[in-house]
Amino acid sequence: MRVRRLIPARGPSLLVNTGLAVAVLLAGGWAYTTFTAPGTASAGEARTVPVSRATVTSAVSVPGSVRSAATASASFATAGPITEITVAVGDSVKKGQVLARVDASAAKRELAAAEADLDAAQDSADRAAETDTPTAQADAAVTQAELKVAAAREKVDGATLTAPIAGTVVAVNGSVGDSGTSAGGATGGGATTGGVTTGGATGGGSTASGSGGDGLVQIADLTRLEVTAAVPEADATRLKAGMPATVSWNALPGATADATLAAIDPNATTANDVVTYGVALSLKDRPDAARPGQSVQVTVTLDTAENVVAVSALAVTSAGNRTTVTVLDNGAPVVRPVQVGLRGDQLVEITSGLTEGDRVVLPSTGGADPSTGGGRGGPAGGGLTGGGGRGNR
Repeated sequence: MRVRRLIPARGPSLLVNTGLAVAVLLAGGWAYTTFTAPGTASAGEARTVPVSRATVTSAVSVPGSVRSAATASASFATAGPITEITVAVGDSVKKGQVLARVDASAAKRELAAAEADLDAAQDSADRAAETDTPTAQADAAVTQAELKVAAAREKVDGATLTAPIAGTVVAVNGSVGDSGTSAGGATGGGATTGGVTTGGATGGGSTASGSGGDGLVQIADLTRLEVTAAVPEADATRLKAGMPATVSWNALPGATADATLAAIDPNATTANDVVTYGVALSLKDRPDAARPGQSVQVTVTLDTAENVVAVSALAVTSAGNRTTVTVLDNGAPVVRPVQVGLRGDQLVEITSGLTEGDRVVLPSTGGADPSTGGGRGGPAGGGLTGGGGRGNR
């Protein structure tokens, strides 16, 4: 018996499937066209800003820190075990106040022996004078003995450590029983941060170490604060002592103070192939909560041009010695050469080529328009925020 296969009719199904495939292709094409087509003309319209008068400011903004403007590290001038420490961290001290003492027994014995030798030398000189004997040798012996007495007295005095400056004790690097190592000399004022030393070199008190190279007692005048910072070499060449500055505190929102650039380190500091110069700034005023060690942002004003024709820095293009802007002339963009003066943080001074009321074209990309404001601004963080100084003024 022969079996027949039943073959379904293809006519209607084939038409339906073909129609569905065409619909899918049309839908895909519509979606591709919709999501990949270029933007409308309105989205690409040029952004413009008017030319107006403003104040142009160029500044350097870098991070810094607060420190005492007068510090001292006091240590014994005479070696010996420490027998007494009369101060603690946080104590206020006056200049010349006793801070600590070491055992002066050996120094006192040396002084007594030197004084006895001086008496003997003086007696010999007196006898020589009474007998008309030449006294040159006896007089030399007296002078030598006097020098030994003076040195012995210095050792006795050096066993007592006194404050070289008035201020607050910020560190005590030792305890009773430790060895007070002698080194002689004295330091007062001018801790070094970022390479700049201010406030004085040596003077008043004794210096060496208690239990380390930082001295037994460290003192800082917390009523006299200053700010130090490290400026990149390209910007440091434009700085001069006396320039005005503004300091803002990172930990004190809204707290600012006027300052003056007091000193620029003549020697560079290199770290990770980055060359910087240390600077110190004196504060004209300071917040009540200001403390040594706080981090701040320092903005030094390099130059200011007031009430000048200015445009957004984004609108200015420089190529070699040619500087241009694009302006709208009867609705059409036209490139126009200009002469510039001060290049500031947000604005550029235009000395010729534009007049008030002209509209300049900004680039289609480049972030928010900084043309408003005209004062100091720009991000902080280690360098020039605005760019070069005056040109073609």
